Amino acid sequence: EMIEADEYCAPVEINAEDPLFILYTSGSTGKPKGVLHTTGGYLVYANYTFEQIFDHKLDDVYWCTADIGWITGHSYIVYGPLSNCATSIMFEGVPNYPDFSRFWDAVDKHKVTLFYTAPTALRALMKEGNKWVEKNDLSTLRLLGTVGEPIKEPEWMWYHSIVGKKTSPIIDTWWQTETGGIMITPLPGAIPTKPGSATFPFFGIEPVLLTEAGQEIEGNDATGLLAIKASWPGQMRSIYGDHDRFVKTYFSQFPGYYFTGDGARRDKDGYYWITGRVDDVLNVSGHRIGTAEVEGSIGKAVGVAEAAVVGYSHDIKGQGIYAFVTL
Repeated sequence: EMIEADEYCAPVEINAEDPLFILYTSGSTGKPKGVLHTTGGYLVYANYTFEQIFDHKLDDVYWCTADIGWITGHSYIVYGPLSNCATSIMFEGVPNYPDFSRFWDAVDKHKVTLFYTAPTALRALMKEGNKWVEKNDLSTLRLLGTVGEPIKEPEWMWYHSIVGKKTSPIIDTWWQTETGGIMITPLPGAIPTKPGSATFPFFGIEPVLLTEAGQEIEGNDATGLLAIKASWPGQMRSIYGDHDRFVKTYFSQFPGYYFTGDGARRDKDGYYWITGRVDDVLNVSGHRIGTAEVEGSIGKAVGVAEAAVVGYSHDIKGQGIYAFVTL
């Protein structure tokens, strides 16, 4: 059948709002949510954010180390890079096997120019010392990025100084499965960065800080609940099979705003700093995990009467999980 098949496969025309994919992400209550992204708006946003934020050129070699099954993999391994005709590395494995130079060996071998990874990985590699980095030639790197969780100053400085040799700008990006693409980020070479700050909103994005009563906090040097004031092309369209839950989860607490579930601080210069989740969702190694999911799984074990789960600060993962179990 393959021999007889036509070499050309005509693309199928679909509507801009036809579903493209569903990704399940943790919620503070109940089962994981099937985040539904549609075709036109999502593809436009993934394409444009990749081109602008990563300053992509056709001779670049791009590598995002994320799992392809997460939103970072969808937007910035598949759709964003490939729609820009990028040369993109696909990686299977972990950064510490066969040794702690796994990432840097690959950068050296494939002459990577744009590198995008998670702070958790950087913390783990920084802990092992500089020798794993310094034995490789990383001179092709011209831009470094982080995703999944806020990056702290120590690993930011290590990333900038040891990996980037103080010449590669760092883009510390904030976004979510629900947003489809990067929302708050520096633009390389155009915006001065501060270690740990996601800096400013991308073009057309309108973040606001709200009080618990839903009032906008004006001015700088303020802390509040992070919400988005207006729509954008990459925004999720619904929770698959449960549109009422979509409205209730993201728009009911503060009508007229998309509520991110994150807290944030806007410093005196207007830079945004993500302070963490304000609900019962934990961020473990850049992965969102609902406490209710973990408690439910533990509760299914034979002999468990009840379980409660809380997060705690972890040097490598950002957050870890403590479980209190009654047998």
